[in-house]
Amino acid sequence: MIATENALVVFTAKSPETIVLEGGSQAWKLDPARAKKCEWLVCTQNAHNPEPYADGNEPHGSAFLIGRISRISPADNDEGRWKIEFNQYARISQPNVWTGDRNPVRYTNLDALGINLDGAQFKEMDSVVSTPQTAQTMESAGLTIAQAKAGLAKTYGVDVGSIEIVIRG
Repeated sequence: MIATENALVVFTAKSPETIVLEGGSQAWKLDPARAKKCEWLVCTQNAHNPEPYADGNEPHGSAFLIGRISRISPADNDEGRWKIEFNQYARISQPNVWTGDRNPVRYTNLDALGINLDGAQFKEMDSVVSTPQTAQTMESAGLTIAQAKAGLAKTYGVDVGSIEIVIRG
């Protein structure tokens, strides 16, 4: 019996902080009808991407983030591409999940990836994400540390792990 596709795997150069800040992983060329049938998004690290948006620093090919898919929507400012949104996520660390496929999007299942969710610490997505529609909301609600770090890293062209924030009361 063939296992049901319950996971959508992406090969991304973005950091977990940026993905959470953006409200999901984007801008992918995928089959939205097929993607909507998947329950899980598994993000694997492309550590060899020279693009300016590449801020991830997880080991190359490793799975570092899993999210429970809530919606497949058009990507922000990238016509013809899609955003995979999730309402819960957990950090994971599993080496060698990306198998070198030519396409950076793969449909599979968690069993085939060897991912076991026992013990995964899921967090709810923040209701405030960085999109033009929520800029006013962010201004009134404030930023999380992860959002501030991701924004500063992008502005100054450094890794998110290089940003330290000190809060004095």
